Amino acid sequence: MSEDSKLILDIASEKMQKTIDFLNETLLSIRAGKASVNILNGITVDYYGSQMGVDKVASVTVPDARTVLIQPWEKSMIRAIETAIINANIGLTPSNNGEAIRLNIPPLTEERRRTLVKQVKDEAERARVGLRAARRDAVEAFKKAVKDGMPEDEGKDGEEQTQKLTDKFSKKIDELFAEKEKEIMTV
Repeated sequence: MSEDSKLILDIASEKMQKTIDFLNETLLSIRAGKASVNILNGITVDYYGSQMGVDKVASVTVPDARTVLIQPWEKSMIRAIETAIINANIGLTPSNNGEAIRLNIPPLTEERRRTLVKQVKDEAERARVGLRAARRDAVEAFKKAVKDGMPEDEGKDGEEQTQKLTDKFSKKIDELFAEKEKEIMTV
């Protein structure tokens, strides 16, 4: 295998891995009825003029399966954090006792579970589209390389390797989806 082939495959593999990493991050932020610090991902709060993640201005812990506890490092931040959580519209109402903020995670209804599984399925499909785009780019790169003088059999071999890579990452997407679906549907 030439350096060109290796480079094309490395680029495709890197794009596919980034797709998987992004799917993983997305799935972490989908609430499955269990308390997790990840439900606060993406929620920012104004901290002396700059936007900071809640986890950067407070200690975020999960004392039990149904509670997320947020303890700001500065008491003056409680109101701002509470407002940010309400505005983020994550479906949870914060309760504040002056020292800390509690998020109680209610058990999911059957209907809500189905909706979440549908959302996870959509995210998995988006990731598959990303894989197909990376595969298409790699196959086009091999076809261009053959036009530019790469031996034809090496180009065909490269396309086969690309397909194997796509299959491997596609299987990973299926595993992530199945794992998250099981987590959501387990009562």
